[in-house]
Amino acid sequence: MDLTPKMVRSQFNLTNNQEESNKNSDHISNNEIIRPIWLSVSEAAKLGGVQTKTIRRAIQYNYVKYKIISNRYLIDFPTLITYLHTKTKLKNKFNQFGLGQYVDKWK
Repeated sequence: MDLTPKMVRSQFNLTNNQEESNKNSDHISNNEIIRPIWLSVSEAAKLGGVQTKTIRRAIQYNYVKYKIISNRYLIDFPTLITYLHTKTKLKNKFNQFGLGQYVDKWK
């Protein structure tokens, strides 16, 4: 089935006004992240296929970007992925037990 732009627009419930406002908004480069994803330690461990101890160690040695809100660590998702690709053992765990098992090829 060939999808025309009109069909795609209707599937995502975009109106012409929304599209126009998106076109007229400030130009943002592809590398700039507007709304970063912040994960808790347990969420990061589950997505990475590692233990929470590994994530806390990464925080301790500043391998990942993090912030503290209400005595809780929040880890930046892109830096977590980068950290999990630094060592072979972490990469294998990520690809076997974590989010990597669902991705064919990373950029």
